[in-house]
Amino acid sequence: MIRAILIDDEKHCLDTLRMSLLKHCPDVQIIDQFTSGRKALAAIQTYHPDLIFLDIEMPIMNGFELLEQFEKICFSVIFTTGYDQYAIRAIRFSALDYLLKPIDANELIDAVRKVNTLKLPPSAEQLSMLWQQINHFENKFTKVAVPTAEGFELIPVEQLVICEAHDSYTHLYLKNKTKIIASRSLKEIEEQLQHFPSFIRVHHSYLVNLNDVTKYIRGDGGYLVMSDGTTVNVSRNRKDILLNKLQASRR
Repeated sequence: MIRAILIDDEKHCLDTLRMSLLKHCPDVQIIDQFTSGRKALAAIQTYHPDLIFLDIEMPIMNGFELLEQFEKICFSVIFTTGYDQYAIRAIRFSALDYLLKPIDANELIDAVRKVNTLKLPPSAEQLSMLWQQINHFENKFTKVAVPTAEGFELIPVEQLVICEAHDSYTHLYLKNKTKIIASRSLKEIEEQLQHFPSFIRVHHSYLVNLNDVTKYIRGDGGYLVMSDGTTVNVSRNRKDILLNKLQASRR
């Protein structure tokens, strides 16, 4: 059983989340719910929950500020937020989970499943990355946090050559010839990298760094030769998008 606390300054959002959890996530036991970050802080310190659902935008103490009160976080966190492109981008890069309001039932089930499977609270490195991006808007992302079976890897984005789908996991191939198995789908990795124009999905199984493409070989969809010598198939329906991007990069 996952013991959870719900935190959102809008009561109707709390009630909706509570009902959805009761209906779709029977393995979640709701300990309490709060409309104030300060009140929730005391409850977290008292009850030691396994998971908190945390609204980002709250008055007086927002979700990020609440987490800053803990020297060490021993619970999993799922952020809940309305559309805030910058906050979502920061959360994605930190490999933390979030749900976009109004919360979709399938996405809720999937987020809870990840918590139940991984049982990993946010690491100090993840939170440090998150704080840095939230507090310094001018900073550019240079690393991406990738969850693995052992914990998390912080990978310089420019080191990524190929991301390959393997069921619900993704194999990441780096310039130093190492491979990292990420506990995230290729779609989720693609979302983390979507603000980097050099990354493009060329196949349902492959995401590549265009900076590491050395050659394109024509064909039905064709294929790419990468800087590490490997080849990557290009699907026919993504061929034109790829060629347009390659041509634009030469101008």
